[in-house]
Amino acid sequence: MLEFYRNKRVLVTGHTGFKGTWLCKILINAGADVYGYSLDPVTEPNLFNLTGIEHFITSIIGDIRDLKSLQEVFARYKPEIVFHLAAQPIVRESYKEPVYTYETNVMGTVNILECVRLNESVKSIVNVTTDKVYKNREWEWGYRENEELNGFDPYSNSKSCAELVTQSYKDSFFQKRNVSISTARAGNVIGGGDFSADRIIPDCIRAIIKHEKIIVRNPYSIRPYQHVLEPLFAYLMIAERQYEYKEMASSYNIGPNDNDCISTGKLVEIFCSSWGNDCQWEVRGDQGPHEANFLKLDCSKLKKNYDWTPKWNIDTAVDKTVEWSKCFANHGDINKMIDNQIYDYLECEYQK
Repeated sequence: MLEFYRNKRVLVTGHTGFKGTWLCKILINAGADVYGYSLDPVTEPNLFNLTGIEHFITSIIGDIRDLKSLQEVFARYKPEIVFHLAAQPIVRESYKEPVYTYETNVMGTVNILECVRLNESVKSIVNVTTDKVYKNREWEWGYRENEELNGFDPYSNSKSCAELVTQSYKDSFFQKRNVSISTARAGNVIGGGDFSADRIIPDCIRAIIKHEKIIVRNPYSIRPYQHVLEPLFAYLMIAERQYEYKEMASSYNIGPNDNDCISTGKLVEIFCSSWGNDCQWEVRGDQGPHEANFLKLDCSKLKKNYDWTPKWNIDTAVDKTVEWSKCFANHGDINKMIDNQIYDYLECEYQK
């Protein structure tokens, strides 16, 4: 798969983020010409600066809401493939900054698609949304791609809107053009280098480094947790296949198998066991804003259309996250660690 990307011009929005940095690393290793467009990293430390990845790509610091700036990037670099990851991605932050969240996640998507409409160079786009785009009915089976789109909170709802915007542009402008567009609805990701606030694994790591107990707000919430490499390689697979076969473009769920959809409490238990050193955690609710309690994805469409299956189960995903985090905490070579984990993933057979 990665051979396809050699010498391809690839634009990654949100390249300074956690997922964006991992994706750029994969593309660099594949020999792609990588262009990134994003705001400066929002955390300190952050994976983007730690890896020094800006020295290996063309990095443009800009706001996804700035259409003129985006148009200049498309006109100058003429990307063939676009991965749109730029977003305001935190549910709790969306309650504090709803206008900014909608401007970024909805109008940011409009701006990207408008640039594609005005530039003939682009042949394949993957718009990354979220598993939270669905109207959550708190039922026990996984949501399918034809379920109602109606996220509850401003973040989830803005991503539902981004899905609708994408479909409208596809129907209105791209039916007769040689450009393929898919949306990817990935579950919760974990992995080395995520320093975000209000995410359970980064919270665990921060607590351990400070020699504090891990605080869990809601240990009973069920989520489709997966290692960050799972959706990233799925995005790469979708972008490649639809580049050659437009009929492969669609909306796709990307998540773990059902037995790896676990509660937050179970995830923390697995993390503590993997980390060792008698890690401890406790439940401490904070009366925060509404978040869904039960969320699973039905990924049978991606499995059928692309013969895809997740490679790493939840135990391996956590082990790889702990491995990277200990390397970082001990001032090890994190770039080598990332490269090794990408290699391990590519070489790995499906783990039951």
